[in-house]
Amino acid sequence: MSAHPAADLRLGLHSFPPHQLLVMAIVNRTPDSFYDRGSTFADADALAAVDRAVAEGADLVDIGGVKAGPGAAVDAAEEIHRTASFVTAIRTRYPDLVISVDTWRHEVGRVVAGEGADLLNDAWGGVDPELAAVAAEFGLGYVCTHAGGQQPRTRPHRVAYDDVVADIVERTVGLAERVRALGVPAHSILIDPGHDFGKNTRHSLEATRRLGELVETGWPVLVSLSNKDFVGESLDLPVGERLVGTLAATAVSAWLGARMFRVHNVAETRQALDMVATIRGDRQPAVARRGLA
Repeated sequence: MSAHPAADLRLGLHSFPPHQLLVMAIVNRTPDSFYDRGSTFADADALAAVDRAVAEGADLVDIGGVKAGPGAAVDAAEEIHRTASFVTAIRTRYPDLVISVDTWRHEVGRVVAGEGADLLNDAWGGVDPELAAVAAEFGLGYVCTHAGGQQPRTRPHRVAYDDVVADIVERTVGLAERVRALGVPAHSILIDPGHDFGKNTRHSLEATRRLGELVETGWPVLVSLSNKDFVGESLDLPVGERLVGTLAATAVSAWLGARMFRVHNVAETRQALDMVATIRGDRQPAVARRGLA
């Protein structure tokens, strides 16, 4: 679990320096997403969402073909149907855009890799060990997420940890080291504390509060905070009213060293991250007029 110094993150055709805060735009190819309720299930709507995300400042897009929570069964063939041709369409439309696919299945990973994906976002903690081998074979990046040993599409029930952050660090770093040993370059691997996955609200808050402990491992940290239940329960707000809370958690996570942010609301997140970067001196103000006239 030895730390190594922060380095450039390399995904697709791009190299991102450690100080750059990256927005990963969520585009769901599902009819039952908890947030958008299928608004980007149709091809035209999904492509429009990608266009909008790019225009609003997204650095990459994350395509998902299966709802994270419980719901109708979606087999590998259907997941491939929902994602593979869409990856092709995005790659044709945006030759340089970094494309991520949110999947835990190696069958899906193999197909989308052939269609032009750059990153496999394994949100279920390596439940299919062959997925990482696919990333190594095709030279893709990989996200190692903490899900507390939960099976895909299950909700936690009275889950407990002696120390949730210690568990997050141990599992994600262990996954990252395994992925690197398989042949995925270290500079293309991220770790994700997995807010809400295998966790209750207090666990997710603790993971946010102590995010620096993940950053100190040296692996680039991705956080997926957007409109999640830990935000909703913290403020007692429904899904459609969690943006302000999400942006607060985003700003805190950025200040503590997270480098990538998986989000539904690109423009607002881009502004929040730009403000954090400007406060810490990594970005200049867009304009400077006050006190100069």
